[in-house]
Amino acid sequence: MFDSLIEKLEIECLILNDLLLKVNNKTFQIDSLLIKNNQIQIFEIKNYTGDFYYQSEQILKKDQSEISNPLIQLSRTESLFRQLLLKLNFSIPVHASVIFINPEFTLYNAPMEKPYIFSGQIKNFINKINSQHTQLTIQHKKLAEKLLRLHLKVNPYQNLPAYDHQQIKKGINCPRCNSFSILIKGWKCYCSDCRNFELVEKAIERNVNDFRLLFPNEKVTTNKISDWCKIISSKQRLQRTLKKNFNHYGKQQWSYYE
Repeated sequence: MFDSLIEKLEIECLILNDLLLKVNNKTFQIDSLLIKNNQIQIFEIKNYTGDFYYQSEQILKKDQSEISNPLIQLSRTESLFRQLLLKLNFSIPVHASVIFINPEFTLYNAPMEKPYIFSGQIKNFINKINSQHTQLTIQHKKLAEKLLRLHLKVNPYQNLPAYDHQQIKKGINCPRCNSFSILIKGWKCYCSDCRNFELVEKAIERNVNDFRLLFPNEKVTTNKISDWCKIISSKQRLQRTLKKNFNHYGKQQWSYYE
C-alpha cells in the first residue's frame, strides 16, 4: 500500500524497496528508501492494528502487554546505513521514519517529536515531499546502482526446515481460510468451513505455483500435480489447465510444464 503511494511522487527521485544489506558483518533490512538530491529517507513500514498507547519509550496494549517499538529497529537500520554510505564514500543526510500504514491503528500519547507518520498523515507527507525542488545527479544514480548490487538475495537468517513430499499435507486449500475442507461443485471449489468459492482452474494454477515454490528442482507433470491436488479426479481436467496456463514441453511420459 505504501509502495503504491510513494510511487506517485512527482519529483525527481529514486525509490528502492525491500533492500537487504550488510555492513561490518551486520545484516539489516530497509522496507523503502527514497533518494533525493539533498537527503535520503528510510521508511520502516508497520501494519499494526488496534488501540495502543505510548509510555516511557514503550508501545503498550490496554492490557499492558508490550509490542516491539519500531524505533529501536529503525535506529539500528539508520546507523548501519550511515556506516554503509561511509564505506561507499557518499555523504548525504539520512532521515528515517516509521510509517503506520493501517488506518485502524491508534497510538495514544505518541510524542510529537518522534518520527512517527500515521495513516491519516501520509497524504500530507507525500504532498510535502512533492513541494520540494529536487534534481538528481549521476552520483545519486550510481549510489542506487551500488545499493542494488549489494542487495542480498538470500536472507542469512531465513533458515527453512527440511521437508519432503511425505511430510506435507496434500490437497487444495482455501485461499481465504487455508482450510483443506474443499469440495468440487462443477467448475468451482467450495470451502465448507468459510463458504468461499474459487474456480477449479484458478485453484489448480495456484497449487501448481505452490508446488513449484516448494520443489523448485522437480518437473511439473500431470501425475505429480494429480497427487499434489488430491481431490481433482480427472487428469484430463488437470492437463487442460496445465496446457492453458503453463508452457508444455516433451511428449507422452516425458511431458512436463513450466
